[in-house]
Amino acid sequence: MDPAVLRDDMVEGLEYSLDEPLDPEVTRAMRTVPRHVFLDAAAYENRATEAYGTRVLAPKTAAQLLDALAVDEGDDVLVVGAGIGYTVAVVAELAGDRHVHAVDIDRQVVSAARSNLESAGYGDVLVDRRDGADGLPEYAPYDRILLEAAVVRPPNALLEQLTPEGTIVFPRGMGSQQIVVGERDRSAPDGYHVLDEYGFVQLGPLLAKGERRNGPARNRTVREDAEIREQGYFAPSGWEYEWVDWEEQL
Repeated sequence: MDPAVLRDDMVEGLEYSLDEPLDPEVTRAMRTVPRHVFLDAAAYENRATEAYGTRVLAPKTAAQLLDALAVDEGDDVLVVGAGIGYTVAVVAELAGDRHVHAVDIDRQVVSAARSNLESAGYGDVLVDRRDGADGLPEYAPYDRILLEAAVVRPPNALLEQLTPEGTIVFPRGMGSQQIVVGERDRSAPDGYHVLDEYGFVQLGPLLAKGERRNGPARNRTVREDAEIREQGYFAPSGWEYEWVDWEEQL
């Protein structure tokens, strides 16, 4: 079937499934970007999948994030978590290739995103391998920053890379997360002020420096559960997150 027809069907299905109508520019961009270039199998089905060892967002989730991001043509945008590059391409369709930058902590994913974006006609997007929490300060400030990963609060480095009127969109929390639109506010306890809240999504956490897909888990619960399965060992102290700075959280 004609991919353009499949894209139209995909967008119509998204609009039907969402409680609120999508911004017309977001639907136009999603009807334009050839998702099958980024994803071989089930490119236009509304479900999350796996590619290049990373989780690919369902089109509905991508649409929700993009709608909250509210990109205008000419906005300078940073996407944290490039993934396979599809969401980045939609942002580029909205803002213009040369205004879009993306980072990912995984070298293989960065390579795939670059290749996919080039094949789809968005080769002027800059994709770099970085720790997402550090952003991309060389090209700051940004009018919009999108996190394609869950955080309890946005990293300070990203907030500092926003323009004075810039906004950051991120899934807040762990497990089921709410999409939050925030702006930098140095007087606020967490460094930002919530402007709006959208629907709920479920994304993986923002990886920290030193973490990799399939690498050692930094979450002690995950590690100890694996030890129990393999060795029958149970930690007497129970579950805890040894990498969290509790003094900072309390």
